[in-house]
Amino acid sequence: MSTERPSNLIKHPGQTSIPSLENISDFSLNVTDCTQVVVPEEVFFTVAAAGILENLLVLIAVVRNKNLHLPMYFFICSLAISDMLGSLYKTLENIFIILCKMGYLTRRGDFEKKLDDAMDSMFILSLLGSIFSLLAIAADRYITIFYALRYHNIMTLRRALVILAVIWTFCAGSSIAIALFSYEAATVIPFTILFPLMMFFILCLYVHMFLLARSHAKKIASLPTSTVHQRTNMKGALH
Repeated sequence: MSTERPSNLIKHPGQTSIPSLENISDFSLNVTDCTQVVVPEEVFFTVAAAGILENLLVLIAVVRNKNLHLPMYFFICSLAISDMLGSLYKTLENIFIILCKMGYLTRRGDFEKKLDDAMDSMFILSLLGSIFSLLAIAADRYITIFYALRYHNIMTLRRALVILAVIWTFCAGSSIAIALFSYEAATVIPFTILFPLMMFFILCLYVHMFLLARSHAKKIASLPTSTVHQRTNMKGALH
């Protein structure tokens, strides 16, 4: 894949406004009167480090607290890992850009292209991991609401681990395939369709859960006051 990244369009402090000779033709074709935004490199590192740290705290909290060793929290940990990969990708990308500016790396070398493909794979892995983790969390909440009495039989810890293993195996294989065959239509089109399809499916699950909650709220509101108080007292006694 090409090593020209969107981050290169942002002007860093000390960077001259004159384009390099290899990009002079591209620059001349994209002349714009928009004001250039100067973003210090420290900002990217700070945001990425904060993302890694906060997601690491989530993982530590779940691992150390045995009460959180439940399928739902394992899915949340999966989401935290994918977010950490995204932050790590951004950190490595900035380091790669800095090394290129210092002359230690070139933009057209074989090693740099392989490094770029590896970073692209990490980004795609983070993106796919986030989407499928969100889908797993939504499905888990759906089962909790619609199959509350059977939830612990349906979503066991072993099944949750198997689901996560399948998710990350698929995401890892897909990220490598997309990075290596990014110019093949047979690779790009299926995954282009996959993203909006997964988001639509997640949205449908949450809309269905919202409609059920609203329906239950209306039923409770329509009950006589004495019945509502009686059920509330019974609920408190049970807890």
